Amino acid sequence: QVQLVESGGGLVQVGSSLRLSCAASGRTFSSYSMGWFRQAPGKEREFVARINWGGSRRNYADSVKGRFTISRDNAKNTVYLQMSSLKPEDTAVYYCAASTDYYRDQPSQYDYWGQGTQVTVSS
Repeated sequence: QVQLVESGGGLVQVGSSLRLSCAASGRTFSSYSMGWFRQAPGKEREFVARINWGGSRRNYADSVKGRFTISRDNAKNTVYLQMSSLKPEDTAVYYCAASTDYYRDQPSQYDYWGQGTQVTVSS
């Protein structure tokens, strides 16, 4: 069992940076691949980024590639999403999720979810 709690969201201006954190409970955190997803109003939840258990492999959605960076610190049971050059279309609730398999980018393929943190990018 893994419990996830996101933090770091907020209201920022276009072009700003923001770092999201996801703190996990449980001693098995390092055995999970972690993903970030987002959901804008009226839209489906979409994949943003994922990272394998050791942090050596990462994958990004095309819409955030080059602007967002996912990382993790297994000693702190935390995964991060560094977001830069933010755009209005990045506005969404951001969720972190845990999976036993790295090669997953669909929400239904993830086993545990946080409650989400709101990111709003104003122009």
